[in-house]
Amino acid sequence: MTFNNESYGATFAEFLQQAPPCALTTGPENHAVKESLEELELEEAFAPHPIIDHTMAACCLSGLWLLHNFLEHSHALSQDVASPSGSYWHAIMHRREPDYSNAKYWFRQTGDHPAYLALAIGAQAMAEDHGSDPRLTALTAGGVWRPERFVDLCEAAATEKQLESVCLRIAELEWRLLFDYCYGSAIGAVS
Repeated sequence: MTFNNESYGATFAEFLQQAPPCALTTGPENHAVKESLEELELEEAFAPHPIIDHTMAACCLSGLWLLHNFLEHSHALSQDVASPSGSYWHAIMHRREPDYSNAKYWFRQTGDHPAYLALAIGAQAMAEDHGSDPRLTALTAGGVWRPERFVDLCEAAATEKQLESVCLRIAELEWRLLFDYCYGSAIGAVS
C-alpha cells in the first residue's frame, strides 16, 4: 500500500516528509517542527479544500503531533474529540506511552473503525512475510483487525526484539490509514 504525501497538500506533505521514523513508544520529540505545528492554521493546511468536518481536521492535527512524538499535544487534542477516530488517536497515544491497559480501553471506545479493514489486509500480509508467530496471525484472525492484540504485540516487542520490525511496519501503516481516513473525512471525500 502506497501513500503520496503530496495528496494531502503542501502543508501536510511538508510535515509528513519531516517526520521521524515511526515509533512504538514515546520516541524523541521532533523539535524542528514544534513551532510550525503550534502555529498551524487548519484552514490553511487543508487549502484549497474547505474543512467540512472540523472534528476530523482536529484528528489530523492530533495525528501530526503524534507522528512527531509530541504525545501530550496529541493527547490534548484527541481526548476532546468524541468520535471513533478521536478515540483511535487517543488509543494509539496511550499504546505509545506505554500505558497498555488504557490503550485497550480507548480501542474499545473506538469500536469497529472504517480503517480496520485495510489495516487487517495490510497487517496480514506483513505478518505472513515475517514468519509463523501465532501472535501475528491472531492480529487479523478471520480477516478482522484486532487492535487489543496489537497492543499486546507492541508490549511484547519491548522485550522480544524479533517482533519490533514487523510491529513498526504495522504501526506505520495504521498511522497512515487513520490519517488518510481523517483527512478524507475532514474535506468531505469520505462518505
